[in-house]
Amino acid sequence: MTVTSTIDPAFSVGPVNPWLFGTFVEHLGRCVYTGIYEPTHPSADEDGFRGDVAALVRELGATVVRYPGGNFVSNYRWEDGVGLRESRPRVLDLAWRSVETNQVGTDDFLAWCARVGLEPMLAVNLGNRGLAEAVDYLEYVNGNPGTRYADQRVSNGHAKPWGVRLWCLGNEMDGPWQIGHKTPVEYARLAQEVAHAFKAFDPDLQLVACGSSNTTMPTFGEWERIVLEHCFDDVDLISAHVYYEPVGGDEVSFVAASAHMDRYIRDVVATADHVAAKRHSSKRINISFDEWNIWFAARHAENRHAENKVEHTEASEAPALIQDVYTALDAVVVGSLLITLLRHTDRVGVACQAQLVNAIAPILTIPGGAAWRQTIFHPFALTAKYARGTVLTLAGDHGQVDTPAYGPVEQVWAVATHDAQSGELTVFAANRSLTDPASWTVRLGSFGELRLVEHLVIGDEDHNAVNSEDVPDRVVPLAGVSTLADDHVTVTLPPASWHCIRLASR
Repeated sequence: MTVTSTIDPAFSVGPVNPWLFGTFVEHLGRCVYTGIYEPTHPSADEDGFRGDVAALVRELGATVVRYPGGNFVSNYRWEDGVGLRESRPRVLDLAWRSVETNQVGTDDFLAWCARVGLEPMLAVNLGNRGLAEAVDYLEYVNGNPGTRYADQRVSNGHAKPWGVRLWCLGNEMDGPWQIGHKTPVEYARLAQEVAHAFKAFDPDLQLVACGSSNTTMPTFGEWERIVLEHCFDDVDLISAHVYYEPVGGDEVSFVAASAHMDRYIRDVVATADHVAAKRHSSKRINISFDEWNIWFAARHAENRHAENKVEHTEASEAPALIQDVYTALDAVVVGSLLITLLRHTDRVGVACQAQLVNAIAPILTIPGGAAWRQTIFHPFALTAKYARGTVLTLAGDHGQVDTPAYGPVEQVWAVATHDAQSGELTVFAANRSLTDPASWTVRLGSFGELRLVEHLVIGDEDHNAVNSEDVPDRVVPLAGVSTLADDHVTVTLPPASWHCIRLASR
């Protein structure tokens, strides 16, 4: 397959939004305990957080982190996780049937965020709690000394307000699996009350209303409309969540999952803009895509919440839940999803890959032992590092792949970013065919004289290749095949591969 594209500075979508490179830490499985936090680990800092994991988090390049959930938040009492660790209660988490020790709570987590350079995004419990508890939590986190909950934070050793700007108003409240599941009208009314109070506290807060848990929910679309008709004036974003896997072994559609994410974003934007039009408003509600990743739910009998089937097992501390091991093919899919988010930089205000460590995560750890990068770590880290300046679309013929789930899709799925100040042009591309290579010519004449800085490719002839404790670098970025001529670059795209092609002014 031979395909040709043109990139031009006029093909602008908007500035690269750094908050597209977010992550997610939930009290789920081993994400927190023996993930980011393990006080007995040889690398642990004075607060008990693993230094080897912190180093990998910095390398990953994540910018935002959502916390503490997720399903976990709908049964969470924030008060249990503050104050002296020895006084914190052990409680039952109903979402994942785990014993929560509360050894990591709000202050601990926010201090860790400051050390590793992450912008925190806190979620409030609107499942079995409500307006009063949410406002109390906001005051504890962001209040100036001199009021009850702010002074409680001060007494716990944190005199300065944390200044958290991003807040999620609950989690997946449309889902029957959620503690405190609500109808769209019930949730919309509560979310509006909380949003109104939060804006009264600080009008500059960025508030996220719950959208649908996924596009297969029977209320998808209608849920967004009802929620936004209630909350439009007081919220800034509406959430979207999605997880992909090769359903029924359909890897042809799986490698093209970005086609679904692309339509998902367009559908939610259309619904939000419809509500704006009805209100004769120029305000635009953007998307917080605060859960996305690959999740092989069919492999896991435990906590299959998407089907409202939670296995009733004995609760334990930090059980090893949903510890998917990712393949080279999974890395290509994750890379193509990052391309999709960049292509919508103008309407996706935040995006968080779920999750950060151990549970469906780019980083895996052994308790007391090693930490290593999964295959999906690499496209995320490269995109977060090199996507700078302005996002540009590409025009041209990008070939076609016929998929059972999504119909015909473009074989080459790509986006570019251009930093006019430095002269750097970066092209991110995925070959979404499992079987067919592509010879891709990209016309670059509008950028003047360029030099090829680097071409990195992620993929493997063995699509099932993985990284492990014993072989942590089985799948890593390698040098790709490309040739730069006067006004174009020609790139070889093997089947099921993801590419980062960096160019710069001479």
